[in-house]
Amino acid sequence: MRLISSGRHHARFEFGELQVISLRDGYIDMPPTRLRDEQGRTLPVLPVAVPLVGGNLRLSVNAFYVTDGTRSVLIDTGASDNWHDPTMGLIYTALDEAGVDRSQITDVAITHNHEDHVSGLITPDGSEAFAKLERVWIGAGDAAVFTGRLDPLRDRVVPVAQRIAINDWTTAIPTPGHTPGHTVYEIASSAGHLLIWGDTVHVPTLQFDQPEVSWEFDSDQAKARVARAALLERLSLPNHFVAGAHLDSPGIARVTPSGTSYTLQYLAPRIE
Repeated sequence: MRLISSGRHHARFEFGELQVISLRDGYIDMPPTRLRDEQGRTLPVLPVAVPLVGGNLRLSVNAFYVTDGTRSVLIDTGASDNWHDPTMGLIYTALDEAGVDRSQITDVAITHNHEDHVSGLITPDGSEAFAKLERVWIGAGDAAVFTGRLDPLRDRVVPVAQRIAINDWTTAIPTPGHTPGHTVYEIASSAGHLLIWGDTVHVPTLQFDQPEVSWEFDSDQAKARVARAALLERLSLPNHFVAGAHLDSPGIARVTPSGTSYTLQYLAPRIE
């Protein structure tokens, strides 16, 4: 995987015959008390390697657009105006900056039902963000989110209950734990495999070194740990890469094992 261009809100990578574009929706600040040990308790002390901003953890929020030049899929959509935070909702700007015409997007794949991942389907003015949208892929356990503001899209929802191919190079893989329907999307090309995940890892400076650490909002922390362990083991294979919603923007990296822990090597400089 090779970085070929970048801007304030996006980074474009060549991945074999595909292009992968990381899209920066913004960032959110969360208290470190959200982190939990294996007994579900708040962590007593954070390692010095974990940076804080004003006493909070700063989490990047990323989405990813993948195309072969003919077909495409957008994975996650950011928060739109649903987070009520001016640091969020930048995905439309990011798409424009990257030269992606969002009116032509037909397939959106959602990693899970939380508002910083699904809300961007609807713009702040209440209109649909993707005029030609045909399918919204989401884990079956999370599909009930399509009510209220998202209700107009309900007839285009494709619930993912098992491993299923979205197209020739994208496969949806259920990874329940963070939410019942949390789903990872595997992108396969001649250059290898890219696993695009949502909330498998929230704090990359901590959870690769200590993958047993979970997040307060994991609906099932034990399942979330199991899913994370399996994905990290998979990422240790040759020619495997990860793209994470909350990895530091642009959020695309290589993972290598280091004893019982893992190290993360980003493939592009951080977008601040």
